[in-house]
Amino acid sequence: MKAVAFCDDVMTKHVALIGYPLRHSISPSFQQAAFAHYHLDIRYESWETEASSLDETIDRLRQSSVLGANVTMPYKEAVMPLLDDLGEFVARIGAVNTIVNRGGRLLGYNTDAPGFIRALRQDGGFEPRDKCAAILGAGGAARAVSSALATEGARRLIIVNRTAERAERLATSLKRDLAPDTDITTLPWDEIRSSKALSPCDLLVNCTSLGVKHSPTEEETPLEADSIPKDALVCDLVYNPVETPLLREAKKAGAGVLGGLAMLVYQGAASFKLWVGREAPVDIMIRQARKALG
Repeated sequence: MKAVAFCDDVMTKHVALIGYPLRHSISPSFQQAAFAHYHLDIRYESWETEASSLDETIDRLRQSSVLGANVTMPYKEAVMPLLDDLGEFVARIGAVNTIVNRGGRLLGYNTDAPGFIRALRQDGGFEPRDKCAAILGAGGAARAVSSALATEGARRLIIVNRTAERAERLATSLKRDLAPDTDITTLPWDEIRSSKALSPCDLLVNCTSLGVKHSPTEEETPLEADSIPKDALVCDLVYNPVETPLLREAKKAGAGVLGGLAMLVYQGAASFKLWVGREAPVDIMIRQARKALG
């Protein structure tokens, strides 16, 4: 991808983070460090947005001074009809986490899926092919993770969500659009704490916001130790705090653990390349992210 040139326009450029709430996010910290590494006059800003203002916020991205945005909970699905174009894979996933402004046209991408697989293999030492995975949640992050696992050859996916209908919709769309040969089932949320419900699973991925710091659920975990298979890898996409309540329970169970920081940085690095056309300085981003988390 050709690098973006800024010399013809001295105006400071902007990239936004769109979601609600955003108090816990460290994306501004490590993305700003990446821009600074290349001496780019770009400011990464938190645009905390309530649902009633989402249309207006997305429209702001069309300004010539804005390169694009990251999209986080709870808007990864809601932004899709507000954009001008979507990549084929993004349309099949049904979730957008990165927006690029190309001359006033807004293009939607999903870097969560490749970011997750990179973290799973590189930091978790886990190969998803022929494995069984349970996905907790059915929102935008769960769509990306499920799609990535199905595309990489997972043998079985179990979708678990508090709203059963939403889990069924995700399972149906995955089966239809991405993984006709993968065994995809759902499980009622109130059954996952059974000691045997998740016993076939090699991988458990929390795609909910349970355990997020500074949230009403920061002390909550979707699973207790006695419901976590000891031979499984437990991945929590929540990255703040570094050790979430779920990861503490996983350690008690003797399971492997993978926090959400690696995926966060890897998806952010892919977004960075889409905005500016340069390879992201991943080592710098990870170092700054860890610093931001204290």
